[in-house]
Amino acid sequence: MGGDQMTTIGPSSRLTGQDLSRLKKYLADNLMSVMGSEKIPADERSAFLKKNILHVYEQTQLKLPEDLKKQIFDQVLNDVLGYGPIQSLLDDEEVTEIMVNGPKKVFIEKKGQLTKAAVTFDDDDHVLRIIDRIILPLGRRVDADSPTVDARMPDGSRVNAVVRPVAIDGPSITIRKFRKDKLKPEDLINFGSLTRQMADFLQACVRARFNIIISGGTGSGKTTLLNVLSGYIPENERIITIEDAAELQLQQDHVMRMETKVANADGLHAVTIRELVKNSLRMRPDRIVVGEVRGGEALDMLQAMNTGHDGSLTTVHANTPRDAMSRIETLVLMAGMDLPLKVVRQQVSSAVDLIVQQTRLKDGQRKVTAVTEVAGMEGEIIVLTDIFKFVQTGVTTEGKVLGEINATGIRPNFTPRLEAAGFKLTADIFAPKAPSNQGSRR
Repeated sequence: MGGDQMTTIGPSSRLTGQDLSRLKKYLADNLMSVMGSEKIPADERSAFLKKNILHVYEQTQLKLPEDLKKQIFDQVLNDVLGYGPIQSLLDDEEVTEIMVNGPKKVFIEKKGQLTKAAVTFDDDDHVLRIIDRIILPLGRRVDADSPTVDARMPDGSRVNAVVRPVAIDGPSITIRKFRKDKLKPEDLINFGSLTRQMADFLQACVRARFNIIISGGTGSGKTTLLNVLSGYIPENERIITIEDAAELQLQQDHVMRMETKVANADGLHAVTIRELVKNSLRMRPDRIVVGEVRGGEALDMLQAMNTGHDGSLTTVHANTPRDAMSRIETLVLMAGMDLPLKVVRQQVSSAVDLIVQQTRLKDGQRKVTAVTEVAGMEGEIIVLTDIFKFVQTGVTTEGKVLGEINATGIRPNFTPRLEAAGFKLTADIFAPKAPSNQGSRR
């Protein structure tokens, strides 16, 4: 098939980087041709291609060192079967985020720290092929007319891709990986993300069907915390999840998952989160879980919370609980309803019971930094009361943030509702701990 391409490649002792790229393309093209001409069961595909790549390589009459040959074979198989140069990063469980800034710059996040990865793509077309491999099975597209796209990997990892003309330096891919093993409350306690007292309190609030908003910045761990809290929902309840790209990993049996649909090439037939929220109200939900509110759907979510759909969970982008309230007010106004601000605030304060603030600290740690009750209105102001709060006490010479999550000593006003639901929380949950000896070493 591609024999003519190989005539320009010199002896293996004088192979350049460009020669190796042509060799990889030659091997990949031949393997794709074989896969197109033969129907191979998915479970036999890997073994079949490994056998064929050796046969195609031998036809080139090149004699590469074994380590280089293995490296090229792995890269070609990743291109044909997986996601090219980033496949090894996807397989590395310590990598939590992958950022492709054009073909020659790939960065990763490990343990909260950004570093440059030792992998590259051949060119812009190579990156575009990998983007297509991710989005085409989902029925999504990206091109010059629609240069951005959100998608997900088969394991639920979140993907965003941007291409020219928007991406000036070449196609960009950002992948936020999902853990294969679902985190449990015990894991977050061991990580120091929250305390035992907070976990017990949040469990009671979820089971008592309180409406909870998880607030936080980008990459702070909102969706992970939403997954953990959703695990407290009883098995006998019908849960409907609504997301832009399906990421939630609920373990209950009775879960109905819905995902938005982008417009077609003519700009028609899009299905938005707002439409899905409205539709979910007709599906007899016990719980509505929205991955994130970022538009007019905030109004529909509040209406649902205020009209008998208690126990709803969602996330919002905000840096503090107070900012979360302001953000939701803004999103409600985006619904196009000409409502007075006081009316909007009354809707918010009566619908939302609790805000859980998730923060990514400067050293990469992700912590719940506040659990805040929405205590009603005073005049035209929404009253917020911190039940738990993280207080930073310093930073080590290595840059590690020091601090503690502690109860404020204030019992929430909704305590009687918790008790009516069968949860009589002990006084020690709300009692502040004595400060530890953690100093502020600089």
